Amino acid sequence: MKISFPHFGNAYIAGKVLLEECGHTVITPPVCSRSTLELGTSKSPESMCMPFKIFIGNYIESIQRGADTILLTGSCGPCRYGFYSYMQKDIIKKLGYDVDFIVLESFKEGIPQFSKNIKRLIGSVSPNKLLRSSRLALKLIKSSDDLTCLSNEVRAYAIDKDKVNFIMDSFYKDADDIHGFNQLQNLINDTERQLRTLKINRNFKPLRVGLIGDIYTIIEPFINLEVERKLGYLGVIVEKSLTPTKWLEHHILSYPFGSKFENEKYSLARPYIKDMIGGHGRETVGSAIYYRNKGFDGAIQILPLNCMPEIVAKSVLKRVVKDIDFPVMTLVVDEMTGEAGFNTRLEAYVDLLYKRRRGEMIIG
Repeated sequence: MKISFPHFGNAYIAGKVLLEECGHTVITPPVCSRSTLELGTSKSPESMCMPFKIFIGNYIESIQRGADTILLTGSCGPCRYGFYSYMQKDIIKKLGYDVDFIVLESFKEGIPQFSKNIKRLIGSVSPNKLLRSSRLALKLIKSSDDLTCLSNEVRAYAIDKDKVNFIMDSFYKDADDIHGFNQLQNLINDTERQLRTLKINRNFKPLRVGLIGDIYTIIEPFINLEVERKLGYLGVIVEKSLTPTKWLEHHILSYPFGSKFENEKYSLARPYIKDMIGGHGRETVGSAIYYRNKGFDGAIQILPLNCMPEIVAKSVLKRVVKDIDFPVMTLVVDEMTGEAGFNTRLEAYVDLLYKRRRGEMIIG
């Protein structure tokens, strides 16, 4: 089986190792680019959100590299992500590609079907090897998420911020070319050491901003126009409310009770949103309040155009901002988003945060 999957932030690093341990040839999709988006947009319904279009582009690029199977997670609830697999299968088939789809639906959609698809993935791999491989993959996901977090912090303090980007770009390039847990973990450790040796301005006091919103737009750098790097250049430390590690801890490792971190956000959001509205809309509202309580300077909501759960959250956040006196900026992205205007809004927002720190401005 030559298997591929959508490019999903750092998650592909661990996904590649786990699938290789199961005996599959993994066709990693190219890093998302303008050509990926244009390819996916040309084959997708116009009204679909940007992640849908990127996924289609990922599939086609992977198939052109030799993939014969696509792995995709499912979903349930109001968010259209639950329909992705059905629509995308149809699109890929109509394009004339003969590939198989393996969709890992939520446990809520039925344990038998979930178990069937897991068996297709693991084949004849022994339970002990699968358990060991899963643990290694989870460790890699956490290590890569921690590395990204470290790079965001170092970038805000670094005297030469370009060196941070050079180190991280080299990491992603090398991660695509090597195989196995040990090689990847050694690469992560080496990259961490390089980041920690960079010269920093220890007297600088950076702003702290929480990145909230749809999980894909938070963790996939191309779709959010490298917002973490842009803010780092402006002297801002960025913390993401959702990462692959946080998602796994809540939906898989702590199932069915959920993680303490995510449940806290649900509690914080309850006065404004009592019920699940699909996607990560409820988490977005709770995350804004969470970051305010943690002493952050502000939060930025990023969402794809036409994302229903995040549109609801955006409306609710207007009330939250007034109630808790906390600056939240919303950025909507699609295939037409211009980088110049995006950068201008970020710069203006950061300037507002510095004025608030000096006591020159309040929200309301």
